[in-house]
Amino acid sequence: MKLLLDTHIWLWSLLEPARLSRRITNSLEDSGNELWISPISVWETIVLWRKKRLELHDEPLSWIAAALGRAPFREAPLTIEVALATETLVLPHRDPADRFLAATAKAYNLTLVTADQNLLNGKGYAVLANR
Repeated sequence: MKLLLDTHIWLWSLLEPARLSRRITNSLEDSGNELWISPISVWETIVLWRKKRLELHDEPLSWIAAALGRAPFREAPLTIEVALATETLVLPHRDPADRFLAATAKAYNLTLVTADQNLLNGKGYAVLANR
């Protein structure tokens, strides 16, 4: 399975793994699955750190580089196809970061791993719930 990690799932896997369900932990550890990350999640991490809503063990650029080096993540780049896919989704809110993550999942045929109820309730892309 090709799994796109929502920002909080990526952060929890590194900082608070107890917040992940057994199902998600097993999915992330399964070597048969591909793990994907969006530049949106990197950006959101920096924003959360700047707002002091996220505490890291280092400044964000070094922390992110080290975090990305720990696991074999594939990058899901923001492309014109992803931007166009944002218009084909049904989401219960207008959060642009969530819209780009969902569109990325759709454009690359990935399953978005999330605990965000808004994304779980969306339509037009595959999800794997942290439950």
